[in-house]
Amino acid sequence: MTARETAAPVHDTAFEEEVTRGVSILRGDPKTAIRKLSGPMIIAMLLMAVYNLADAIWVAGLGADALAGVGFIAPLFMILIGLSNGLGAGASSVVARRIGARDKPGADSAANHALVLAFGVSAVLMAILVLFLRPIVVMLGAGPVTDLAVEYGSIVFMGTIFFLAVHMTYAILRAEGDTKRTMYAMAASSILNLILDPILIYWAGLGVAGAAYATVISIASVMVVLVYWFFVKQDTYVSISLRAFSPDTRTFRAILGVGLPASLEYLLMSIVVIIINVILVSIAGTDAVAIYTSGWRIVMFAVVPLIGIATSVVSVAGAAYGAREYEKIRVVHRYATTIGVIIALTTSALTYLLAPQITAMFTYSPESAHLIPGFILFFQTMCLFYPFAPLGMFSSSVFQGTGRGLTSLVITILRNLVFIAVFAYLLGIVFGFGEPGVYLGIVAGNILGGSVGYLWARAFIGRLIRAEGGGYKREK
Repeated sequence: MTARETAAPVHDTAFEEEVTRGVSILRGDPKTAIRKLSGPMIIAMLLMAVYNLADAIWVAGLGADALAGVGFIAPLFMILIGLSNGLGAGASSVVARRIGARDKPGADSAANHALVLAFGVSAVLMAILVLFLRPIVVMLGAGPVTDLAVEYGSIVFMGTIFFLAVHMTYAILRAEGDTKRTMYAMAASSILNLILDPILIYWAGLGVAGAAYATVISIASVMVVLVYWFFVKQDTYVSISLRAFSPDTRTFRAILGVGLPASLEYLLMSIVVIIINVILVSIAGTDAVAIYTSGWRIVMFAVVPLIGIATSVVSVAGAAYGAREYEKIRVVHRYATTIGVIIALTTSALTYLLAPQITAMFTYSPESAHLIPGFILFFQTMCLFYPFAPLGMFSSSVFQGTGRGLTSLVITILRNLVFIAVFAYLLGIVFGFGEPGVYLGIVAGNILGGSVGYLWARAFIGRLIRAEGGGYKREK
């Protein structure tokens, strides 16, 4: 944390004159902030989840092999998106904290550093993913669907720079409370992808490559809109000027202090997906991978409202922390968790009842019809996953918003590697429950991991509030 962030909030006349509506919401009533900032994010992320599902649904028409091929790219794509979201969480945390402390120049500097970081990381990551894609997917066990996986992945990963830059820009907008503009950009990307998928996959006859081109074109098009807002229209609260960029190692460290642990969290999630894939291949072959990776897209779609709330928690908690209003952090954590559990319980009931209808989206062709029982089993088991997801998710967001990225990472390690992966292995292989055992292991690990994260966050917030009365000084 930089000197700017450890100093007490200073009244800044320029800040008061220039605040946008989003910044006013961000620094106001925490419950109102969560509701108003989460709404647009939920809508935007639902649309993004729709276009992620669209790839799987349209590809399913090409057969189980194509679906499995795309499925083997899923954990690698999760690494890319996870790194984008992780670094974005770091940027949101630092920018929001500086806004909370009424330090606009500091917020501008953090945004500039975040974009420079995104460009540098994307260049390295793209080279690795494109050059070493084939040996990677072979190592993951793609076997007979290796060529399909490489065909899809090589195109998607050529767009790495767009994914990182766009998600970093989204993070900056969220940090200043402008989730509506984020919603517009994400919605445009999703709608364009939905239009392009059937055209490129079937009409143009490109198959899995068409799905990949649709994804890259849609995200690149949105980058143009974001560039217009920040560099031409210039009506955002945070100002970006790469020509005025002056490297500051303290700012880079502040962003990476949250961004790297958050990115590692997504990497761990990808590693768990890979582990689950390996376990399923050993138990039931590539068909099980097709079910799990495609079905997991539905799970991700179902938790989108929770993710939308979680991104808002990072910004609101960060602004409250920057302003030393620690009681607000407690309100944010409790309120978000309550709403999240209610949403998750509703989602669980709907998923259980509609499992056959959801399954039909992936099994409408004769080539994939034999997967129907496996899909229904997966969806009805995952109903037990949702209610405990908000506990861990929002607790991690609180730690990220307050600059405790390493704590959030530890919680994710416990949940994914210590609990989920181990339980899936034990129930699926050691105790011989097979495919159902793997899914139950995921559920059990999530319940335990979410509970640990929630209790940890409550204890942390309690310490913050108690320390405030004794002259609390924030640590780096």
